[in-house]
Amino acid sequence: MILFSICSLLSFVIMLAHGGKLPDPEVKIEVVHKPLMCHRKTKYGDMVLVHYEGYLHSNGTMFHSSRLEGDKNPVWFTLGTREVLLGWDKGLQKMCIGERRKLIVPPSLAYGKEGKGKIPPSSTLLFDIEVIDIRNGPRSHDTFQEMDLNDDWKLSKQEVKVYLEKEFAKHGYSPNDTHNEAMVEDIFKNEDEDKDGFISAREFTYQHDEL
Repeated sequence: MILFSICSLLSFVIMLAHGGKLPDPEVKIEVVHKPLMCHRKTKYGDMVLVHYEGYLHSNGTMFHSSRLEGDKNPVWFTLGTREVLLGWDKGLQKMCIGERRKLIVPPSLAYGKEGKGKIPPSSTLLFDIEVIDIRNGPRSHDTFQEMDLNDDWKLSKQEVKVYLEKEFAKHGYSPNDTHNEAMVEDIFKNEDEDKDGFISAREFTYQHDEL
């Protein structure tokens, strides 16, 4: 998937001339339905099961529906690891099971200037998404050992960042994306149980499932 587009050279020059910074593209979120009880919310690293419909925002043409096409089953993906559009990773955080949202996703967080299949280049997309289930993401001792670069049986923020960069690079995404920094901070906030600045093997395996 093409998850972001490059600004034109002219825009870049104008930005530098004014000493400014281009604002990050945003996903517009509308909560259509939220259940009365919410025992768990989606977070980075969770496996999330969703049903969805996708439309061209310009004219409302549907380009895909998980309920009407293929095997008509909901779709599993891991939130925050760019298995899906970056617009989904941004727009589906902190959702409850049974919650339904509409996302308006700009081209830079969807299929960019190239487009894909039924989706024309530079298209803003509208998604209607319902969360069916949330499960912990997979992890193992092998993964921990791969991340533990100095074999001290604990993970530093730098080691986690290096791991995320390698994972993103495998799929053709920039290893320098500042999104990685936010993910690292979120991971340590949830997983560093004793707040010593490291994630131990026990915390990694048994506490949470952010990675």
